[in-house]
Amino acid sequence: MYGYGSFYNFLDPTFLLVIAGLVISGLASAYVNSTFRKYDEFRSSKGVTGTQAAEYILRSQGITDVGVQKIAGDLTDNYNSGNKMLSLSEATAQSTSVAAIGVAAHECGHAVQDAKNYLPLRLRAAIVPVANIGSTLSFPLIMIGVFMSWNQMLINLGILAFSLALIFQLVTLPVEFDASKRALSILREGNMLDADELAVARKVLFAAALTYVAAALATFLQLLRLILLFGNRNRD
Repeated sequence: MYGYGSFYNFLDPTFLLVIAGLVISGLASAYVNSTFRKYDEFRSSKGVTGTQAAEYILRSQGITDVGVQKIAGDLTDNYNSGNKMLSLSEATAQSTSVAAIGVAAHECGHAVQDAKNYLPLRLRAAIVPVANIGSTLSFPLIMIGVFMSWNQMLINLGILAFSLALIFQLVTLPVEFDASKRALSILREGNMLDADELAVARKVLFAAALTYVAAALATFLQLLRLILLFGNRNRD
């Protein structure tokens, strides 16, 4: 019989891997929020806003086909390569803090990557739909495999589908770190921030990067749990 054993699998000690991933992600999120709040009080000596900084950076890089808009939310900043729109959250768009300028510059870094056909960015964009499908189908495939007398082929297919989410997270890491590197370089070369302000911006962007590292680690731990529970298991 499979009923009791199957449900027990979801309660066994490997669930600690999922909990660890949630804790890591939560700590990283709390850290980036506290870091941004701390340095959001650190005003830029030049008094430029996040929006002004973004517009300057785009012009300085010869990017004329990207728009800049303000959106609702807190730290919801993003760059959409599909519609060439750089969106800055309310906490970033009108703020003159060094933290806000750093975040705006980071999103501009993605626009620069797009303009220069940065390969990891292209690869990430190509993986997104596949990773989304894989994440959606992974658990149904595994559950169907379990209830079909432990059909290992379906289970392994589900695990493979979930691994696509980890691949997406891993490809995201160089994209995010490179965007921050480009941002800091442009801010330094354009004299938008002085040395002390650049140090602050670097701290904010490093904290933000940790959230992507944490997400990748959490996804790896969840994948590891699936492998330990369901990978190459033989049921009579």
